Amino acid sequence: MSNIIPLISSGTAGPLGVLHLPRLWQKASLGAAGKLHPDYPSCGQGYDQMVLDGLGLDKAAFENFIASKPTYPALETWILVQSGGSLDAEAVAKLNAAITGYHHADTVRASILGACGIPDEGKILDAINLNNLDDWQAFHNEVIA
Repeated sequence: MSNIIPLISSGTAGPLGVLHLPRLWQKASLGAAGKLHPDYPSCGQGYDQMVLDGLGLDKAAFENFIASKPTYPALETWILVQSGGSLDAEAVAKLNAAITGYHHADTVRASILGACGIPDEGKILDAINLNNLDDWQAFHNEVIA
C-alpha cells in the first residue's frame, strides 16, 4: 500500500507521556517516505502544531530529523536532547489537557458523524474520538470497501 492512512490515535502517548506524539511521528515518517495518504498532512496545523509548540520544537528541525527515518524511541530521545534532558511535566500536562479538551466545530463534527452513519446526538464531542472515527471510516473506504 503506497497511500497509508495513519491509524495511531491522537489519544495515544508514548513513554514520554505526550499525547498525539506517536501519531505525529507516524504521519511525518510516512510523509517523508512518500507513503502518506494524500488526505493527511505529514505535519500540519492542529494537533501536530500543538505538540511541536508544547514541546518547544522547531517544525523545520523536527522535519529534518524525521527525514533521517528514526524509530519512535529515537524520536523521543531526540526530543529529550532538544529539551535539555527532560520535559517539563506541567507543560506536558497542559499540552495533553489541550489535546483531550479540543472540540471540532459543529459542522466538522456533523460531517464526520454523517460519513460514519452515526446520528449527531451531541454525545461524541471530543476531536480525538471524532478523528478516530474519521480515520477508521477512511481506512474502510480505501481498504475494505
